[in-house]
Amino acid sequence: MYAERPSRLPGAVVWRNAPDPAGARTVVLPDGCMDLMWCEGRLLVAGPDTRAYDPPGPPRQWAGVRFFPGTGPTYLGVPAHELRDRRVDLADLWPAAKAGRLRARLDASDDPAAALEEAALARAAEAAEPDPLLRGLVAALGAGRPVARTADDLGLGVRRLHRLSLTAFGYGPKTLARVLRLQRALALARAGESFAATAVRAGYADQAHLARDVRELAGMPLGELLGGRR
Repeated sequence: MYAERPSRLPGAVVWRNAPDPAGARTVVLPDGCMDLMWCEGRLLVAGPDTRAYDPPGPPRQWAGVRFFPGTGPTYLGVPAHELRDRRVDLADLWPAAKAGRLRARLDASDDPAAALEEAALARAAEAAEPDPLLRGLVAALGAGRPVARTADDLGLGVRRLHRLSLTAFGYGPKTLARVLRLQRALALARAGESFAATAVRAGYADQAHLARDVRELAGMPLGELLGGRR
């Protein structure tokens, strides 16, 4: 069973996921984010996904902090493209002793999600501020603005925008725009919009375009993704 709440770290989300008594699995969809996660004694970093991720093995207890798109590399100290479509032990990215102390604190905590949030806040206090330009980039592409126009509006060349996107998001701006469009479409569909209206409002050419994109990024039809709704 999945639950989340806003974090005290601006733009971030604190989440928990416990095994569903009914046996349903939680599939992670691409969202342009990176996560710091704890799972029954392991501390991991999830890089940005380009496709749906179905955690292997039996269902487990998870807790995590999902950083606002583009800010994870600043807080975690690793370019996003190095972790694209990967889950990596934190000890491979941070000094082993530091990662070990955090893991021990989480293992002993009654609320690993809250403890992870405290760790993320402490890390953010030590790190430089994320580039404010990234929020403008996410807002523009998330609203459906074309990549070339976004580059011009932000005073960037297309090549510089691509390099910036690889470091901050793990992939180029066109892929980021596609991922954000998927999230926009899911929000509309979950709010009750018909699939045809969702396609138009989210910026797809038509409903068939929406269906193809959802299947490619989420690995299943939109109706199945939304729990059987057609």
